[in-house]
Amino acid sequence: MLPCPFFCAMFKRYIILTLVLFSTLITQAQSTWKLSTEKEGIKVYTRPIPNSKIKALKADCIMNAKPSQFVAVILDVKGSESWVYHAKGVKLLKQVSPSELFYYSEVVVPWPFQNRDYIAHIIISQNPKTKVVTIDAPCLADMVPEKNNIVRIRHSVGKWTITPTDNNQIKVEYEIEVDPAGVIPAWLINLFATKGPLETFERLKLELPKPVYKNAKVDFIVD
Repeated sequence: MLPCPFFCAMFKRYIILTLVLFSTLITQAQSTWKLSTEKEGIKVYTRPIPNSKIKALKADCIMNAKPSQFVAVILDVKGSESWVYHAKGVKLLKQVSPSELFYYSEVVVPWPFQNRDYIAHIIISQNPKTKVVTIDAPCLADMVPEKNNIVRIRHSVGKWTITPTDNNQIKVEYEIEVDPAGVIPAWLINLFATKGPLETFERLKLELPKPVYKNAKVDFIVD
């Protein structure tokens, strides 16, 4: 008869193996993006978020620009009112360094529902070997007081990935998981989930060639 420690050791190995396989399956499921819509080279994808009715979003396309141009657009937070879908009242709150800042923005929501607002924390970095630029954009809940009749978005995780390609082009990819907070109908969520990314990327394409961005010099970015 085999001793108890042998069975205990085998049981522990079985549990560990099962957990590893289960975690792998969950990770694979979460990383599966489904193409939602495509227009003029802009692709928008969705995927489920565990324990949430809201889906994560991803958009990507090829743009005629250099990494420094794109970063210059992102750093001009007030200018984002021109290209971010339904953005209003964007204001720089704090410039921590050339590559880090905090800003406030209000999101216009169709009547009779209340507008949303959020505080974004922008952190920009570049891989010195690949030249890929990463722009992390999580939100904070309490950096500025909440306003009357505006719902504060307290959870949002966004990320830009800018990959240089040939012929002075970049691949722009944006991912976001956001809880819009408060009561909001499914049709309105779907509107922002499909139309929002498309219009944002379309307007962004028009912003990049402007001289203020095309001729901008960003010291911490190598093209």
